[in-house]
Amino acid sequence: MRQDSSAIGWKQEDEEWIALAQSNDFRMFFIMPYTLEYLGDVRGMDILDLGCGEGGYSRELAAAGARVYSVDSSSFFIEYAAEKALEECLDIRHFVRNSDDLYGIPEESFDRVLCSMMLMDCEDLQGTLREIMRVLKPGGKLVASVLHPCFYGKEITWSGDDTEKKVTVEDYFHPVLWERALYKDVDKPVIWRHRTLQDYVKAFVACGFSVTDLTEPIPTQNQIKKFPGLGWLQKIPLFLFWELEKKRGGNGEG
Repeated sequence: MRQDSSAIGWKQEDEEWIALAQSNDFRMFFIMPYTLEYLGDVRGMDILDLGCGEGGYSRELAAAGARVYSVDSSSFFIEYAAEKALEECLDIRHFVRNSDDLYGIPEESFDRVLCSMMLMDCEDLQGTLREIMRVLKPGGKLVASVLHPCFYGKEITWSGDDTEKKVTVEDYFHPVLWERALYKDVDKPVIWRHRTLQDYVKAFVACGFSVTDLTEPIPTQNQIKKFPGLGWLQKIPLFLFWELEKKRGGNGEG
């Protein structure tokens, strides 16, 4: 299997990422609850969790009654996710695949594809979107979240505390690729990519998707009580969610 350049770096952080995914307050108190609420009632749905990481979303969706395929380019993540699913007696199918080559996964087989915080990292965005289009049923939807490109990048800096922050954007368009540690206590760098809003939209349109929704989630007061560090997100969005539909009768060509 060809290696995605971003995936190579993330694979060096396998164990660190699993620990972070299960302890990161932004994910646990904000992004994951919002994503699951956004997906709604998934009972009886066929869902592909693409870029599943340690499988947390897959397990939640399977427990809620969905039929789930979990896909990641890291065999370490997939082994971990499969073990956890077995422990919880959840019937989830697991595959090691690059996001732009979902070989062995049938065409038009999913009601939803979830890409949680993944599209910003994949090397081949259009190839990934074409494969998602291929495996979605007509009328099926892709739900994708990314770091908000207007407020996160190498030349975008943050200052202030958990309740008041300021953002300084020195260059929105560059660089498009750089290396940096996953977080401050880890020495090994990973590849980060920056795509602008127009990069995403043009790629969606080129692959035949219709944009049916876009949201910049704002934390609730209850979420802020649990994790006060979310407070500043009531003023500046850090995350961006897309909902994209495969048109019925469409062939996926833009």
